[in-house]
Amino acid sequence: MITDPQRMQDLLAELRRFVLQTCIPLEAQIDREDVIPEPVVDGMRALGLFGHSIPREYGGGGLTSEELSLVNIEVSQAATVFRARFGGNTGIASESLIADGTPDQKQRYLPRLASGELTGCFALTEPEAGSDATSLRTTAVRDGDHYVLNGAKCFITNAPIADLFTVFARSEPDIAGAHGISAFLIERGTPGLSTGEPERKMGQHGSPVGDVYLRDCRVPASAILGGEPGRGFRSAMKALNKQRINLAGLCVGPAIRLVDEMVRYAAQRQQGGRAIADYQLVQQMIADSNTELHAARALVLETARKRDAGEDVTMEASMCKMFASEMCGRVADRAVQVFGGSGYMARTVAERFYRDVRVFRLYEGTTQIHQLNIAKRTLAARAAALADGPVGR
Repeated sequence: MITDPQRMQDLLAELRRFVLQTCIPLEAQIDREDVIPEPVVDGMRALGLFGHSIPREYGGGGLTSEELSLVNIEVSQAATVFRARFGGNTGIASESLIADGTPDQKQRYLPRLASGELTGCFALTEPEAGSDATSLRTTAVRDGDHYVLNGAKCFITNAPIADLFTVFARSEPDIAGAHGISAFLIERGTPGLSTGEPERKMGQHGSPVGDVYLRDCRVPASAILGGEPGRGFRSAMKALNKQRINLAGLCVGPAIRLVDEMVRYAAQRQQGGRAIADYQLVQQMIADSNTELHAARALVLETARKRDAGEDVTMEASMCKMFASEMCGRVADRAVQVFGGSGYMARTVAERFYRDVRVFRLYEGTTQIHQLNIAKRTLAARAAALADGPVGR
């Protein structure tokens, strides 16, 4: 749902200028130096990028799911590291707070997340709790009016620079599975909370990822997200549902950029006295890539509109994330192929994006987990339809 078409058009045009004039010229430098210059982050703050999905009453942009998808598609046409810098605040690191936070928690943190004063992170994954997040081992033991947390998280985007951590821990040891998990809002500087050095990664250089350590980290019971223990996993799933649509949009943007780069390169690269764009097998790679990105874009926007209409899009969000991330990987692979030997060299956009987009098939649920979710829900829908009476096919 687009609430104000002219406002949206102006916003996308502003973002396009930022991407073209500020971000793209710095891609190679940031990939080498592994850090986004602070003036660029200040520019993100000035544009309101940290608060696009945060409600307006807390200083954010209050964008709908469809509007946020269009923004994600636009900004991710530059190296994905730029969106990763502010993406937690306008996505996974704020969504559970928006959905389930108490009024005091929202008032305390959302305006500062929206402005970019605080950088948030979502600390769920553990060494033995990735795809099966309910098996997490971080504990939160009640001690009077406080909880004491112990455990470790891994692969947490922005952890090395985060100011606010949404930490998931098992607070109800006698309750197995999802129902014994609580989410805690913990600020950096809280005794017992620390972070490791940024990990070296295949791609997305400039986006710090690292571990979070909790060693007798003592927090008040009021730090529980929503003020009620045992509801953390439900909050996580709410955040992830929306984030999967966001991430699917973030897969479409790089595909658009790569198709554009493929076309530009193929038009100028000569082989046998002709531009390689004249060769049909090169054209096939371009055609397949452009078709797939359009299909992914249509799926993302349709799903976003359904979510804005209040429909349950749990299965469609999985479809979006799975299809778009796999599509983006295929397009990146074809881009390297079109670029040929140059595509394997670190100086090219094709090589850099090939590394950057590989992680899309891993986080927010691997492709295989989403296949299981989609199959499970498809079979359940069929069983429900049969129970209601005869159905076709």
